[in-house]
Amino acid sequence: MDTKLYGALEAGGTKMVLGIADADGRILRSHSLPTRTPNETVPEMIAFFSQHAICALGVATFGPAQVHADSPEYGAILHTPKLAWQGYPLCQTLSRALNVPFACDTDVNAAALAEVRLGAARGLHSCLYMTIGTGIGGGLYCEDRLVHGMLHPEWGHMLLVPRADDPTPEGFCPFHQHCAEGLAAGPAMEKRWGVSARDLPADHPAFDLEAYYLAQVCVNALMTVSPERILLGGGVMQREGLLPRVRQYVRQLQNGYITAPELNDLDAYIQTPALYPLSGLVGAALLALSAR
Repeated sequence: MDTKLYGALEAGGTKMVLGIADADGRILRSHSLPTRTPNETVPEMIAFFSQHAICALGVATFGPAQVHADSPEYGAILHTPKLAWQGYPLCQTLSRALNVPFACDTDVNAAALAEVRLGAARGLHSCLYMTIGTGIGGGLYCEDRLVHGMLHPEWGHMLLVPRADDPTPEGFCPFHQHCAEGLAAGPAMEKRWGVSARDLPADHPAFDLEAYYLAQVCVNALMTVSPERILLGGGVMQREGLLPRVRQYVRQLQNGYITAPELNDLDAYIQTPALYPLSGLVGAALLALSAR
């Protein structure tokens, strides 16, 4: 019986969530702290993990990040808007301080891995996990492995078709006009309507527009990578009634082009994650198991 302990880190732009897991990926203890500068934040993370004699560390990080293990920059944060973290060798710093091996991937890829192994996509060979919150990101598990590509996919920056009744059709991304994140992330909703998404009434037209844009993302995924399941997580998706509208627009936009039996039941095909809000942390624990 494996009684070793494994460290898990879900590194976010707002907070760092740290966990201690067993050999089955179960989180035994967790702790969170605000994401400040590396000089302020990293020593606190090292102190937490040092208390528990972990044998390996898994890191699920915000991006862009170097997730290719053969790169000398493996585990480093790259060109992030959080300037203090640009180029910071996060995983290598933690690994050296704790004297343990590490494995690293994006936060959304780790969440996808967790849902395939233990959650809402268990037993499937492919799954797209999308998070819709402060930003929009996606992790793709396809043909029994996580997809990285040249660096890692940026699902939140796919370009969408603005709807005619959108009062801000260009969106709010500093890099692209009418990309998914600029049109449908939580801050975009707040800038468009002047009120946080969490404070908008349920019948506000914001949610119909939001569902339309998220459905475009889902249909684009359906047409390009054909996942066996799509999971929509993140804070925005917690609003009651949003997910059924997304499904309605997916059915309308894909217009019967794909006739796979999975699409006969969109309630099953497009779901919320079973492990939310711990999908990323559980995924980090599973990454740690692979670093043994």
